[in-house]
Amino acid sequence: MAGHAGQGNGQGSGNSHGAKARPGNRRVAQWTRDYTRLPGIPDEFIGKDGTSRAVWTRFFDAFAALTPDDIERRFGSADRHLREAGVTYRAPGETADRLWPLSHLPLLIGEADWQQLSAGIVQRAQLLELVMSDLYGEGRLLAEGAIPAAAVAGSTEYLRSVCGIKPPGGRYLNLYAADVGRGPDGRWWVLGDRTQAPSGAGYALENRLVLSRAFAALYKSMNVERVAPFFEAFRDALRASADRDEPRIGLLTPGQFSETYFKQATLARYLGFLLVEGDDLAVSGDRIHIRTVAGLKRLDVLLRRVDSNFLDPLELDAASQLGVPGLIDVMRKGGVVVANMPGSGVMEARALLGFLPSLSRRFFGEELKMPHIATWWCGQKAAREEVLSRLDEVARSRFPRYRAGAIKRIIGKRARAA
Repeated sequence: MAGHAGQGNGQGSGNSHGAKARPGNRRVAQWTRDYTRLPGIPDEFIGKDGTSRAVWTRFFDAFAALTPDDIERRFGSADRHLREAGVTYRAPGETADRLWPLSHLPLLIGEADWQQLSAGIVQRAQLLELVMSDLYGEGRLLAEGAIPAAAVAGSTEYLRSVCGIKPPGGRYLNLYAADVGRGPDGRWWVLGDRTQAPSGAGYALENRLVLSRAFAALYKSMNVERVAPFFEAFRDALRASADRDEPRIGLLTPGQFSETYFKQATLARYLGFLLVEGDDLAVSGDRIHIRTVAGLKRLDVLLRRVDSNFLDPLELDAASQLGVPGLIDVMRKGGVVVANMPGSGVMEARALLGFLPSLSRRFFGEELKMPHIATWWCGQKAAREEVLSRLDEVARSRFPRYRAGAIKRIIGKRARAA
């Protein structure tokens, strides 16, 4: 149920928890009477003025109209659906599947917050697209020192075999995601970028389908932002990226032992894509094909859930059994669209965070709309001296996924905005 909840009616709040003179006042007061805001920490429920946020007031009003038995029955129905549908995930390092835990209490995001969040994400996605286009294209940012070459070339996610390839379909990042959280100032901050093969859309879809069925009237009264238009737009964009009118699209999965295989299967089924593994595909001529009982069938677009280095054992990791031999060369000839473009994982490098504010000013003439934790690349003298002068105030970490040099990210414990 997490997502944008429109403002609708009932904006005001009553007492400190917004229950005064409202339906279900007694039950709402009982639920929230012991709730207190922690000092110095932004609170989702209670605003700076000490009253409950309007979006939560509306939610509790509507929720309190249901009887306890009705609430229990609806949540039980949602949990039962997840069990019967086999919605699972696998924790890293484990072999057994776990049932997907569905939080019964949603995260509510009001309209104003949602607009700020959306604007920041859109700007950041556009910025990373431009940066990646340059890193694998003209290379002006490296040549002019806007980004240190060592911060890019040293990364195992920077694929030299992809340099100079213009992405078939025209985009490097077809899908972008970000880890976000409330900063100390109450604004949304970016905690990390996800550009390799952003995950989670399948689970978000399943969560929404389950809870919107269990609480259909509540969803309608709260004017919750629909997720279907996003998936429709994403599917349409992938179709438009192909070079024929009726393209065949596949979702490349590592297989059933993937930690998020259920999510991949759910997404493929909902979008109408083929769920394929590397062994299902073959190169013929300048195209990628899927093996069928009727012979090879051309595949136009490949939405990948396999990390870049494993996509092609001929040009990348020779030990990989997850990819398709010859895939990179087919891309080089414009024969298949791969989303996201191989090599996009380089944009997740924490070492690049310190340069994004200046790159935003360079490309857009404006500051980043959403800040991130202050980060310094210690390969530069000024940044190194800044860090050395504040060693008792910062945290240091190494990133072993870099080929050469000790790349350190320094994160201010005081979460200073970049």
